[in-house]
Amino acid sequence: MKLVQGNSIQLLKNGEALFPEVEAAIDAAKKDIRIETYIFDDDIAGTRIANALIRAASRGVAVRLLVDGFGSAQTASVFFANLAANGVQLAFYRPAHGWFDLRRSRVRRVHRKIVLVDGHVGFVGGINFIDDYTQCLSDTHPRYDYTVKIEGPILAEVYFSVSKLWRIVKLFSGKKNVRARGQTLPEISQKAKGSVTLAFVTRDNVGHRRDIEREYRHAIVTAKTEIIIVSSYFLPGRRLRNSLMRAAQRGVAVTVLLQGAADHPLLQHATRSLYDKLLASGIQIFEYHTAMLHGKVAVIDREWATVGSSNLDPFSLMLNREANIIALDKPFAETLRASILDEISKNATQLNFANWQKRNLWQRLQSWLGLLAARVASGVVGVKHD
Repeated sequence: MKLVQGNSIQLLKNGEALFPEVEAAIDAAKKDIRIETYIFDDDIAGTRIANALIRAASRGVAVRLLVDGFGSAQTASVFFANLAANGVQLAFYRPAHGWFDLRRSRVRRVHRKIVLVDGHVGFVGGINFIDDYTQCLSDTHPRYDYTVKIEGPILAEVYFSVSKLWRIVKLFSGKKNVRARGQTLPEISQKAKGSVTLAFVTRDNVGHRRDIEREYRHAIVTAKTEIIIVSSYFLPGRRLRNSLMRAAQRGVAVTVLLQGAADHPLLQHATRSLYDKLLASGIQIFEYHTAMLHGKVAVIDREWATVGSSNLDPFSLMLNREANIIALDKPFAETLRASILDEISKNATQLNFANWQKRNLWQRLQSWLGLLAARVASGVVGVKHD
């Protein structure tokens, strides 16, 4: 992990906070906009960002948009055609060819959510371009998620990664002229924009296969007082699970916030199969029931914090392209910690070990079948989930 000093970081909770910031940055862009996202929906929020990109392209800004071909498969093709017709350079990462194509190359997705503008500002996190209330499992509460706004020398690391992936996608899509308009990296100042030490950590299938998991495990193993994890999809391998349980057993206060209202019930059943051992080790488990929990963040010892796209499940840790920001900064960690604890106090339910053991046979069978299905699916796509 490469630590970069001299940055600023701002926590943005939900699309409600993110989208105005992104739109303002796009409208202020003078030369260069680069975006990666898993879902770009044609709802109110997505259209708002799309219109800002069209405005930028119309005034001569080089706009590059990389969208995952599976995550955005349900978005109307005319929506993307309109972007391309108005000057946005558009690329799709592995366009979907069917819901049941389980070839490993097709299951691997770009799950990163990154926005970069003019070499001056960036956004990295877990929020897609989709309205807070679209498919969020609630009519009254928004989807719960985070992104960070970053400025400073760390942007050089993010730009390098985004530019590299764009070239790869263009090359494999048959676009031989990969040095098209907008390819030259903007100048990124190395002058300090703040006092925060950050790292940009990615997961891919070449040189960074376990980087995000490795950083999680190192922070967990060295934790002294407290671990707080929020993960929308949670099925960590044996080593990561054992690290969490050992931390709790040596006296670290371990809190995990997971989905209660589930958008993928089968995966939730698999996750719940782990609860007995986790609860028995002393880990506190909370489930979020008011809306969809989509956040992927953690705070450890009130000084290490991460915000990003990576869940703690086999797809994020072993298949997808992911990106997280890690901050070694007490004020930021305290801000994120306070936000998580506020959500827990208002919208989550703590599980009791004794009550959990009283589940009926059908509930236990659902958990077992969910875990079996998850393991079979992992095996089909070649994931060694340890």
